[in-house]
Amino acid sequence: MKVAVACDHGGFALKRVVNDTLEALGAELTDLGTDSTSSVDYPDYAHKAVNMLLTGACDRIVLICGTGIGMSIHANRCRGVRAALCHDSYTARMSRLHNDANCLILGGRVTGPGIASDIVEVWMKTPFEAGRHAARLSRMEELTGKINE
Repeated sequence: MKVAVACDHGGFALKRVVNDTLEALGAELTDLGTDSTSSVDYPDYAHKAVNMLLTGACDRIVLICGTGIGMSIHANRCRGVRAALCHDSYTARMSRLHNDANCLILGGRVTGPGIASDIVEVWMKTPFEAGRHAARLSRMEELTGKINE
């Protein structure tokens, strides 16, 4: 599976753990940066990863910023992205089973390395359950952009 990872300065340290976990799981990894703790704008890095996902250059993406909130907001503004900000293995599992999340969001300043590794492993290994959940995802896509109607 092809996975792209991107972070801002707040997610830089955790990105190393995420990358190591993904490689151990056999993922074909693309690291989109950032490559230091120097301040950068998270939307620029989220945008790179989202573009890869939506063009089919990768199967899933992982985004990391300080809290995960900024990356989550950006990713979920993009039609076709189902981003899940996960704080434990249960939310990671459910994001895949029920929501077919194709984007995992982590908070580098709120999630420890051991928990992050567990989250990534569960998220990567959990399949989409489909069934009634597939219909809900279709409905969500149908309603996207129709908020004011």
